[in-house]
Amino acid sequence: MEHFLTHAEQPTVAPQARRASRTWPRWLRYTLPGAWVALVFACLAFTPSLLPRSGPFQGFVGGLSAAMGYGLGCLGAWLWREFADRPARTPRQRAWQAFFVTAGVALVAALLLGWHWQQRLRELMGMPSSGRAGYLLALPVAAVVFFVLIAVGRGLRAVTRAGATRLARHMGRRAARATSGLAVVVLTALVASGVLWDGLISMADRTLAVQDTMTDEGVVRPSTVLRSGGAGSPIAWESLGREGRNFIGRGPSVEDLSRFHGTAAKEPIRAYAGYDSAPDAEGRAALAVDDLERAGGFDRAYLLVVTTTGSGWVVPESVDAFEYLARGDSAIVAMQYSHLWSWLSVLVDQERARESGRALFDAVYERWSRLPPGQRPKLLVFGESLGSYGGETAFSGERDLANRTDGVLFVGPPNFNTLYRAFTDHRDPGSPEIEPIYRQGRIVRFSRRPGSDIPPASEPWGDSRVLYLLHPSDPIIWWSPRLLVQRPDWLREPRGDDVLGQMVWIPFVTFWQVTADLPLGMAVPAGYGHVYTGEHVDGWAALLRPEGWSADQTARLRNLLLTR
Repeated sequence: MEHFLTHAEQPTVAPQARRASRTWPRWLRYTLPGAWVALVFACLAFTPSLLPRSGPFQGFVGGLSAAMGYGLGCLGAWLWREFADRPARTPRQRAWQAFFVTAGVALVAALLLGWHWQQRLRELMGMPSSGRAGYLLALPVAAVVFFVLIAVGRGLRAVTRAGATRLARHMGRRAARATSGLAVVVLTALVASGVLWDGLISMADRTLAVQDTMTDEGVVRPSTVLRSGGAGSPIAWESLGREGRNFIGRGPSVEDLSRFHGTAAKEPIRAYAGYDSAPDAEGRAALAVDDLERAGGFDRAYLLVVTTTGSGWVVPESVDAFEYLARGDSAIVAMQYSHLWSWLSVLVDQERARESGRALFDAVYERWSRLPPGQRPKLLVFGESLGSYGGETAFSGERDLANRTDGVLFVGPPNFNTLYRAFTDHRDPGSPEIEPIYRQGRIVRFSRRPGSDIPPASEPWGDSRVLYLLHPSDPIIWWSPRLLVQRPDWLREPRGDDVLGQMVWIPFVTFWQVTADLPLGMAVPAGYGHVYTGEHVDGWAALLRPEGWSADQTARLRNLLLTR
C-alpha cells in the first residue's frame, strides 16, 4: 500500500500547508493520487457481477477494492516521480475540494446504479428484493474496511522506515530504503502465507475434524448389510465422518422407490470410506471397494463412482436421482479425502482431490475389469465442483472416458479442470464458451439447461456419454487468474440468460468481482450460481436412458427433489 512512499518521497510541505494539515488527524491524511484511484476502484466494485450481494457484503468488496486502488495510486505516483526526477508537490486546497465533490457524486451514483443492477439480478434469479436500508450499509462498511486496510499498510510503512533508518548507518540511504522495503515485503508475504494462512488452515482442519465426530439429527447406523458401517461391514460407522454418515444413513428407501415406480424396486447399495477409515488414499479406496464387493455392488445393474467434495460431501440430489432412475438396482461408492469445506478445499486440497479421484476409480475399475464382459454392471462416474476435478484425473481424454465408462456426469467444474479446459478451449468454431460443442458432441457434451435438448441435438450421441452441466452465473466455472489481464470469451459472446448484459470485463476488477462471488455460489435458488438441484435428474436421464422412463417421470422426480 502506501508503504511504497518512504520518508524521502513524501511531499515537501510549505509552512502554511503544514499548519493546515495539522487540523486533520494523522490517520485521516491521504495522498491525492491514491485517493483518486481508490475512488475509481470503489465505484467499479458496484458494477454488475454474477450473483446478487447484500449491502454489507458489497461494502466489504468496495472497501477492499478502494484499498487496493489507493495502494496502486500511491505506487504509480511514486514511480512517475522517480522517472521524471522531480519531488512530490503538495496538492492545492482546490484540488482536494474538487476530489471531495467528485467523490460524493460518484459514490452516490455508484450506489444507486449498484442497487439497480442488484435488483435486476434478483429478478433474473427469482429472488425477493433486498431492502434499500440494508443496501445503504455498503458505504459505511466500505469506509471502515478501507480505513483498516490503509492503517495496516501504514504500519508496514512505519516498519520499513525504522528498518531503513537502522540500515542507513551501514550503507547508503537509497540502498537502505530498498533493502528494508524488500525485507518487509518478503517477511509480510511469508507471514501471510506461511504462518497466518497455514495457521488458519490448520485451525480449520482441527475444528472440522472435531465436527466430523458429530452425527446429524435423524441419521442412525444402518442395520442392513448393503451399507458401509452396517451389519457385516469392515468399516466402522464412527470412522465415516459426518458427511459419510449422512450419505450412508440417508437416501431413498426401497419403499420410496417402489412407491415412485409403482412396482417393486431393489434396495440400493452404498459404500463409503471416511478420512479416518484408513491412513491414506489408496488404503481408503481399497477398503471402500472391498466393502462394495462384500455388499454385492458388482452384481447390480449400475455402479457409480463418486468423487466427493471437501469434507466428504456426496451431493444428495444427484445420488438420490441416480437411484430412482436405476429403480434401486444400483451401487454407489465414495470416500472422503479432507475435513475442509468445499470452497476452502478448492484452494488448498487440489492435490488430495486428484489423488483421491484417481485412487478410487482405479480400484473400482481393477475389480470391475476382472468380471466377464456380460456380467459387468454399467460403470458410471460423478463429480460436482472440486469432485469433478478429482474425477477427471483418472482419465486422459474423451476416448479414455468413453472406453472405460458407460457414462460420466460432471457438474459445475472449476475453471482449472484439465479436461474441461481442453474440451472448452478446443470447442467447435461458433459454439459459445457458456455451452460449447466439442467435436460435434460425439462423446462429450455441455448443457446449461439439461431439461431441454442438449446441443447438438441433431447429431448422434454414442452409447458412452459424458455430460457437463454448467450455469452461466456459476463463479466456480469462470474464476481464473487469467481474468486479471485477459478478457474471457464468455464476456465477449452473448451473455447467458442469468447474467446481466451490463457485466463487462474490466482489467483486474472483473477478477476481484468474480472472486467475491465465490462464497455466494450456494446462496441462490436452484438453477443459478452453483446450485444444480433438480438438474441432476435430467443429466442422469440423458446418460442412463432406462427402459420405459418418460419425460413425465423426469418432471415428477425433479419436483420431488426440489420440494422435499
